[in-house]
Amino acid sequence: MLDIGLLVRVHVDTLIVAQNHMGVCDAIRRIKLVGKLAAMSAPHLPKVAGIDPEVAVSAHTTAPLAEVPSPPGAFLQDRLAGWVSDLTTLHELTERLAGTSTLDDALNELLHAGAALVGARRGLLVLEPANADGPATTRTLGLSHADLGHIETVPRAATALGRALDGLPGSADGIASPDLLAEQDLDPRHREVAVRLGYAASYALPLTSDTAGRLGAALWLYDEPAEPAQKQRHLVGLYARYATEHLARLIELERARADIAAVAEELLPSRLPRVPGVRLAVRHRTGPRGGGDWYDALTLPDRALGLAVGSVGGSGPGAVAAMGRLRASLRAYAVMEGEDPVAVLSDLELLLRLTEPARTATALFAYCEPATRKVVLAGAGHTPPLVLGDRRCEFVETALSAPLGMLSCWEAPSVEFSPAPGETVLLCTDGLLRRTGDPMDRAFARLHSAAASVPKSERNDPAAVADHVLRTMLPDGLDRSDSTEDVVLLAAHFE
Repeated sequence: MLDIGLLVRVHVDTLIVAQNHMGVCDAIRRIKLVGKLAAMSAPHLPKVAGIDPEVAVSAHTTAPLAEVPSPPGAFLQDRLAGWVSDLTTLHELTERLAGTSTLDDALNELLHAGAALVGARRGLLVLEPANADGPATTRTLGLSHADLGHIETVPRAATALGRALDGLPGSADGIASPDLLAEQDLDPRHREVAVRLGYAASYALPLTSDTAGRLGAALWLYDEPAEPAQKQRHLVGLYARYATEHLARLIELERARADIAAVAEELLPSRLPRVPGVRLAVRHRTGPRGGGDWYDALTLPDRALGLAVGSVGGSGPGAVAAMGRLRASLRAYAVMEGEDPVAVLSDLELLLRLTEPARTATALFAYCEPATRKVVLAGAGHTPPLVLGDRRCEFVETALSAPLGMLSCWEAPSVEFSPAPGETVLLCTDGLLRRTGDPMDRAFARLHSAAASVPKSERNDPAAVADHVLRTMLPDGLDRSDSTEDVVLLAAHFE
């Protein structure tokens, strides 16, 4: 017969392994093995005269049920089955959390999984890193903005969530309030909010990482007086331990992305120049990985204006650095020979081959004379500009050209056109087209349709034109798009 002491030791070892998410699968396999061993060790009555002892015998010929001893392994099997079920649930929840790649998705997953583990229906999660070096945000489950506003009127120290956020003694293992309205010392404002929102109990759990310290806390609300059982607290504690480490990694990633975006913004113009005869507006957004899309607008001799947009291949700090070098170089070339856009891009292509031999880039440079409304431009594998006016909405026909860095010697003819008074020239990068998720031909059609649909009352404002095009092209907004592409849209309105 199997040694019961051995089973207990195996269970203890299994729970130790389950403390780590990486060992949950191994723990489940070990518990299933122990269950099988327990079943094999249970005593089996011998078969006599063809009678199967597993078939129930008539109650008239047997002793009462209470007097029949149960097999020694049955209780252990039930316990092991419960442990397998709990660990399987924990494994599924942690796998779902591991599949999240953004901080918002991870916070929502943690809030929902925690509610399922503790048996609550509503909840609130506050991300508040102790070092104040990271994003601070709030997520809710089953609570409206108005409900959150009521909760925020309660003094912080009077709530279990506030005590968990502040890391007060006794909060590390969770704070249970099984019957809030029965507490004599409950803050009057907290009592009023609880009655208004209809919750009678709560359970708060701090979110503390071994590497990043305290990250925040979660609070789950019960409609009736209740509190999580010891097993529920143990499971949600195991889940929170893994979740906080996952959150710490995502927070660090978000911080790095924010730093890259800040550097990219610093490498771009801090403001657009004011030139008589033309008004400018720009909309720019760096992708989450840090991209190389850029723009520029600079005043040139003889009251001319230089407009440029471009995109460096790749993403990350390397692409951002290359973008900064190309933009600075193009400014210098534009000052020296801006009236010849082909020469400007030729010099830029030579610089790219010498300094970035393994990198490619697209670019478009336009030399503008606002007084005469004359525009001369050249493009290197870049999206052609679009002219929007009362009588036309069309792309400027540019010669087919290769991106910079792909040919041994780049060359392409320039194009000259004259915008009419009141027309707007739109210059954009390919990221705007790719963010739509459509094939390029269909994305070009969407851009044309978006520009043509600008209301006539807004066509004299380049900022309003740019905003309308972006709203039409990307209805979910720049921030909510899942694409990693940068977006640049530069609008020049000629008066």
